Amino acid sequence: MGEIHIRYDDAVAYERMMGTWSRAGGEIPPHGLRWVDVGCGSGAFTELLVERCAPAHIEGVDPSEAQLSFARKRLAGQIARFRRGDALALPFSQSKFDAAVMALVIFFVQNPAASVVEMARVVCPGGIISAYVWDMNGGGHPLELMHTEMIAMGYTPPLPPRSDVTNLNLLCQLWREAALGEIEGSQITVQRTFADFDDYWTTSTLAATVSQTIAAMDPTDVKHLKARMHERLPGDSAGQITCSARANAIKGTRPR
Repeated sequence: MGEIHIRYDDAVAYERMMGTWSRAGGEIPPHGLRWVDVGCGSGAFTELLVERCAPAHIEGVDPSEAQLSFARKRLAGQIARFRRGDALALPFSQSKFDAAVMALVIFFVQNPAASVVEMARVVCPGGIISAYVWDMNGGGHPLELMHTEMIAMGYTPPLPPRSDVTNLNLLCQLWREAALGEIEGSQITVQRTFADFDDYWTTSTLAATVSQTIAAMDPTDVKHLKARMHERLPGDSAGQITCSARANAIKGTRPR
């Protein structure tokens, strides 16, 4: 199988697959802050901030126009604003925000250390710089079981390019290297319930790591994979399937 790169061009599919997980994994800080959501994607976490934090101002930044279009429609009439931008060169002046966040994004940034420094640049002294990301090396990804079965069948699903930084200790090291203070790390365990196996399968195969691998598989192997997953995920008495995932979260403050 040739090299596969993770792409997120279908905002609707991404929202069904990852939007729910994004909202479930987020921890919510104080009200009334000026926020920037770096790599906002479909706006799932941005919406959570609007709902729970009553931000004074919030900007979402993402490189994908498709994702931004979805986010704008999702939060039409709300305080949130969205623009195209790069995590390594945010389109904002220094000290514009009180808080910067990356929700399930930092492992897609080629230079995670530089992205933390860039978030710190756009927050004011004393401002919050935070992120959370699936614990890829610790088996915390929502599709860890699916990936395991694919690997057992001889297929290698693509992983985010910087999955190496998802360990909590390494995240803390990135924050220390950015000269941030009051650094705190924590783990977040979340669950998601699917109506039945078909709901799980349809939703999970929308994920880029799965859909792109399945596209390269022999149809017989796809059927085999589905059967293996069905065996691994028996439903409860109502046929529902509950899955868990684990994220590592980190936050710190820009020195005053």
